[in-house]
Amino acid sequence: MILYGASGHGKVIIEILENMNESSITVWDDDVNKEYLLNYKIIRPLKNLIEIKDKIIVSIGVNEIRKKIVTFLNDYVSFGNAIHPDSFISKRAKIEEGTVIMAGAVVNVDCTIGKHCIINTSASIDHDCMLGDFVHISPNATLSGDVRVGEGTHIGSGATSIQGIRIGKWCTIGAGAVIIKDIPDYSTAVGNPAKIIKVKNF
Repeated sequence: MILYGASGHGKVIIEILENMNESSITVWDDDVNKEYLLNYKIIRPLKNLIEIKDKIIVSIGVNEIRKKIVTFLNDYVSFGNAIHPDSFISKRAKIEEGTVIMAGAVVNVDCTIGKHCIINTSASIDHDCMLGDFVHISPNATLSGDVRVGEGTHIGSGATSIQGIRIGKWCTIGAGAVIIKDIPDYSTAVGNPAKIIKVKNF
């Protein structure tokens, strides 16, 4: 497996892969000042991507940057997953390519997790939730049943959503927020109950 991104997030993914008994782990990063991530020597991304046979995980926590790199790689490589053995994934859940799931996370029955998502440490995704691509659910965040989260949205640490909520694309939900109403696209919402404090203009 190749990790593209020598970050703190990459460290966590390395340990997941080690716990999955992944026999081959390579770390790529464009930063020439970085030499090692944990005990893995960092190499520069190969120019001829068509020659890459190993699967890739883009190990960058920022959703926008992760999407940019995936878009660049998409026509040349295939993507893998990293799912910690100490997570719980329902056999009736669907996990798309490029997604990573950390220790203690729960993905319950009939959930769909999109491509290149991050389900972070001890996050809880309950039944019938649907997450778009490039979503990040931070540590200890909780989505109750039948919640929809749009592409690129970041749910902060410890945030909670009641059941049936619709959260739009490219939103930011603050740490500890309690979501009791739908959140439109491009919104930033914080507090208990969550209130929208900003909407991005596009």
